Amino acid sequence: MLRLSLVATLGLIGSQLLIAHRVANCAESTPTSAERPNVVVFVADDMGWGDSGTYGHPLIQTPNMDRLAAEGVKFTQCYSACGVCSPSRSAILTGRTPYRNGVYRHLSGNHEAHLRASEITYPELLKEVGYETCHVGKWHLNSRQQFNTPDYPQPGEHGFDYWMITQNNASPSHKNPDNFVRNGEPVGELIGYSAQLVASEAQRWLSEIRDPAKPFAMSVWVHEPHSPIATDTKFQALYDGHENSKYMGNISQLDNALGMVLDALDKHGLSENTFVFFTSDNGPVARFGGTTGGLRGGKRSEHEGGIRVPGLARWPGHIEPGTVSDVPVIGTDLFATILDINKIATPTDRTIDGVSMVPAFAGKPLQREIPLFWRTHVSPPNDRVAMRIGRWKIIGNDTLTQFQLYDIEKDPKEQNNLAAAMPEKTEELKAKLLSVWGDIESEGPSEWWLNERQKPSRGGTLSY
Repeated sequence: MLRLSLVATLGLIGSQLLIAHRVANCAESTPTSAERPNVVVFVADDMGWGDSGTYGHPLIQTPNMDRLAAEGVKFTQCYSACGVCSPSRSAILTGRTPYRNGVYRHLSGNHEAHLRASEITYPELLKEVGYETCHVGKWHLNSRQQFNTPDYPQPGEHGFDYWMITQNNASPSHKNPDNFVRNGEPVGELIGYSAQLVASEAQRWLSEIRDPAKPFAMSVWVHEPHSPIATDTKFQALYDGHENSKYMGNISQLDNALGMVLDALDKHGLSENTFVFFTSDNGPVARFGGTTGGLRGGKRSEHEGGIRVPGLARWPGHIEPGTVSDVPVIGTDLFATILDINKIATPTDRTIDGVSMVPAFAGKPLQREIPLFWRTHVSPPNDRVAMRIGRWKIIGNDTLTQFQLYDIEKDPKEQNNLAAAMPEKTEELKAKLLSVWGDIESEGPSEWWLNERQKPSRGGTLSY
């Protein structure tokens, strides 16, 4: 295990004491180890809402996503917590909107932001009640200079017993990568394609490493279809002659990796007691071939195409097979959902933005104290922040001075801006948005991003 710096260590000790206290307080109501469901969260990278046969693409073959939908629930209004990857992933683990948990931006280069040791993740809480935990694939919750170094928290400090990860992309390519690290040790060159390599490691952990006597939680975060796109010829051949065959084959490639994980659960008799959730970290990039299914915007945008993503859940005996749910859910909800199905109380010393999506498995509405909220650090200047309450969605520009209003239930493609026609509703939602943002701003580690507020973005406007 890598050692943390003194400051990070003190933060970790404090969070661990809080975790132990909370778990002790709810111990009487929690299930026994044998009753606890296993958890698998599978996350694609830059996969659009329209990038699968499961969500209506006429050509892309995704039999394993189809399988999950047939055996569980398909969410038609599933959202990522941000229009870009690092923040949305931090929200999955912590249940907290990205500016609140500190991972407010894409983590690359030498930036100081990272998922702090003081944040509490669901793997940490699950470990306290006897789970074994594993993370394979992309990490991207620290910057390049912080990756696999002792001065910053790594997956082990966020609750994972075992991990094989990359900082961001596999390199030098998603074919035959050489930058994976396993439990702090460089792996060296691996032969094959990233999705299958990651899924193979998940299979190996299930077969050879985990303790069969314990429940487990496993993250499988593949790189596909993020650029640079590397597609096995056998998957590209499915679309031979199509100008987008490489990208479409890449989706089938990641779907195959999903199938490898599902097959491993079947092989070891684990499927019946495993909660599986499949989603993407944000919307697609059109120039590489991704599609939003007709939704407006794409990666980095707060329009639906940037944040509405696939969402599939399977939990035998608890989710009716073949369910389609129109209830809006968000990646931030996974934290509260995983705690809920384990009867673990959510932390009370900090704001948890997500709610349990268990009622939504059956199409029942969710009660949210904090509305669905998005803010992307660098995005198109006119759609930098957004909030949704019920059918209404408001989008603000980078300076929070201009706003758009949409009835998402009637207008999911956001073609009819109602701000001018409905000024009272716009003002009502604007006031709520500013209130939510003020609360987030007061709680988050603003010292990491305030110094960037006056830096011009590529569009020439403020980039905060």
